[in-house]
Amino acid sequence: MSVAPNTRLGRGLGALLGDHLDRPVEGEVARLPLDSVGPNPFQPRREFKEDEIRELAASISANGLLQPVLVRSAPEPEHWELVAGERRLRAVTRLGWSDVPAIVREVDDETMLVLALVENLQRRNLGALEEAEGYKVLVEKFKRTQEDIALAVGKSRATVTNILRLLKLPVEVRQLLGEEKLTPGHGRALLAVDDQEWAAELARMVVEGGWSVRRLEETVRTNPTRPPGNEDALDHRKRRARQSRALDPVLRALQEELCAALGTRVVVRRQRGSKGRIEIPFHDDRDLERVFALVSGREAADVLE
Repeated sequence: MSVAPNTRLGRGLGALLGDHLDRPVEGEVARLPLDSVGPNPFQPRREFKEDEIRELAASISANGLLQPVLVRSAPEPEHWELVAGERRLRAVTRLGWSDVPAIVREVDDETMLVLALVENLQRRNLGALEEAEGYKVLVEKFKRTQEDIALAVGKSRATVTNILRLLKLPVEVRQLLGEEKLTPGHGRALLAVDDQEWAAELARMVVEGGWSVRRLEETVRTNPTRPPGNEDALDHRKRRARQSRALDPVLRALQEELCAALGTRVVVRRQRGSKGRIEIPFHDDRDLERVFALVSGREAADVLE
């Protein structure tokens, strides 16, 4: 991957990458054992579509690997960490290769993150939440300003700010956004809703009804809170609010961590003594299979065979 600026990248990229920006990815190509190359710990992309990897593998099988992957030395001797080229690495793994052509370059953590962001942004295949998580690391870990990031990736500061704000959405909404059932536009509209349960309910209505962003914006404008009339729903919310207040800080923290880990709302209920139960809702069969795989470490299809 060349990291020279193009029309999608800002002139401020050099401020983040330093002299790595001006050096092309060239050098002696080594063939490294696949099992010695670990993932990029700062890879912002979480999901790699299987059909894309399959197509790339077919292309590599027919034409060879035209561009080596980029790696850096790992703490363990004779091991490396991937800097750029995860799709290529996954594709050659699928083909059963025992080693992969690679160029070794020593780069720091910040450069690894920015290179991974750039590689994905150039291909336009980075999800909005993945992009936001990458920016968040630049802000929190590397103390970069939103203006720095905007200049680096060739976007306006307002765009970077809006992308980062998506991380404030409720867990259930972020899950639908990550699954591309909601667009970033839908996500931005839901940021105006303070009630997280109402925001999650609106998100489900968007998915089920195929709402446009404009329709959602109009609904949020006219109903920023849940409309009155559904007393059962209101009573349920009150019970949940009382239960949330009753949780001690430790249980509340564990509940929040479970929500983040499973990508859905999780309720921890304390019963008599030290007993209790954990409730994990799901939206549909696909979501049930996703939660099952996260909890059990196995695919539902493997159990049902």
